[in-house]
This record gives sequence, C-alpha cells and structure tokens, in this order.
Amino acid sequence: MKQITDTILMIRPVAFRMNEQTAVNNYYQKVLDNLLPETVNAKAQQEFDAFVQKLESVGVNVIVVEDTVSPDTPDSVFPNNWVSFHQNGDVALYPMFAENRRSERREDILELLEDKGFAIENIIDYTSAEEEGIFLEGTGSIVLDRANGKAYCALSPRADEELLIEFCEDFEFTPIIFEAFQTVNGERMHIYHTNVMMCIGETFAVICADCIDDKKERKMVLSSLREDGKEVILLTEEQLNHFAGNMLQVKGSNNKSYLVMSASAYQSLTAEQVAKLEKHTEILSANLDIIEACGGGSARCMMAEVFLQKQ
Repeated sequence: MKQITDTILMIRPVAFRMNEQTAVNNYYQKVLDNLLPETVNAKAQQEFDAFVQKLESVGVNVIVVEDTVSPDTPDSVFPNNWVSFHQNGDVALYPMFAENRRSERREDILELLEDKGFAIENIIDYTSAEEEGIFLEGTGSIVLDRANGKAYCALSPRADEELLIEFCEDFEFTPIIFEAFQTVNGERMHIYHTNVMMCIGETFAVICADCIDDKKERKMVLSSLREDGKEVILLTEEQLNHFAGNMLQVKGSNNKSYLVMSASAYQSLTAEQVAKLEKHTEILSANLDIIEACGGGSARCMMAEVFLQKQ
C-alpha cells in the first residue's frame, strides 16, 4: 500500500467562519471580533487559493470543489473529517460531532471523482452512529500508516473506540489506541483530533509524545512507530499551538515528496527539527492564519487524500 498520494481533494469555502458548534471541544479556535464575516471568508478564500497554487506548482494534482452557500457549512474547508479514499476503491463516510458539519458530506463530490475517472468500488458508511451520539471524524481522528496497516487514534469525544475498531476490521488496519491531552486554562483536556498531534510520513513520524500522559501508552505508540523504521521527530506542546502536528506528506512531480504545513507550523519548528525533516522530504508551507484561527484546523485538515485508482 502507498503511504502518500499525488492527488488531493480540497473544498473552497464560500461562507467560512468560526463554527460555534465545534468550539466546545476544539480549543484552537479563536473569535476574530475585529473582522466582519465577509472579510473572514474573503481572507480564507485568499489563503485557500494561494495554498492550492503552491501545491499545484510542485506537481500535486488538486481537485478543487466549490462549497455551496446552502446548507450552512462553515467548516467545509476541512473535508478529511467526513471522507477517506482508499487504494482498493473503498470510500469511508464518517459520523461527525457537530450537526452543521454533517451537511458537508456530498454525494456529488463522489460523482465528480468518478467523472474524473477514479474507480469507487464500495462506500462504507458509518454515519448512522451519529444517531447514538458516536463519532469518528475520518483522518482527523485516525492517522493512518497505510503502508504498515496501522491506524493511530487518540480517543476523544470525536473518536469512539468501538467504532474505530469496527473501521479497522473493515479496512484491515491494526488499531493503535491511546489518549492525548493538552493543557487548557491549567487543566488537561482531550485533544480533539489525532492529526493535530501526529503525522506519519513514508520514512518518518512527527509526534508530540508529551501529549500522551500515560507513560505505558506513550511508550507503546513510540515503539510502534520505531519498529516500522520511522525516524521519530518530537514536537513540544507549544508547537502544537502553532499547528506543527497538522502536517501531511504528499507526492509532487518527478516522484518528489513534500511535507505540507502552515507557515505558522513551519516558523514554530527548530532548525534541528527542520534539518531532520529535510533528510526525508522537502517542506512546503503556506500562510493559513485566518483558517487556523477561526477554523481551529490547518493544512492537513484541508486535504482529503485520494488513493483511488483510475479506471
């Protein structure tokens, strides 16, 4: 199985704003009182377009879909939470914590991929779990080591253990389950998505091990990464506040790989961390300040990887 792909699905926002329904357990979101909603959206669109241009300039195939004004989906710019695409032609649809995020799931997007020649064999739909208040938010909740068949998941209100295990049985992954925390106003609170604290590349892994408070769990996660031959690059909790964990390795032209992150994430890294990463891959960063502040998500969340085969 391939770990990285050269094809990414991205949703261009039309009514982006801070989503009040996700702010209850996403501690990275901020209210930008000094900006009008239309200004926030316009700035988010500028960031989005510049980001897409950067990806395309290195040969990444970006499929951009415009969001629709209705229904109201302020977080549509983060499609990796509702869908994942797999090499065998399977597509997974995921149950979402915030009610207004559930409308982000669009059948026409799957049809568009088929129109572009991608083969979808099966749709595995977990969304009925929403009725029971059970959630698993795609590759936000699950960080996949596709090549080694492992699914890393930090349990949280948005990542249910039983549903993760069901996903792993359906897609033949071994679950690596743990709890991860961040300090919010002096209290340890669950990190809402695994992909804000770790990223798995072809030959390396970036992780904030300090977030895993349980020493046994921390050791288990680090051992699992190292036994697969990954060089582990450790982040600090402060770096997570700049979205340094929210990275994704993608493939560009000439078989070159790029580790994609925000400018804020890149600026938070030390020279030593950058040097370690650049032994494995090139770094590509883009300014996503408004999207990060209002959305509480960053570069990785904006990219849904397409591993489907062409017909």
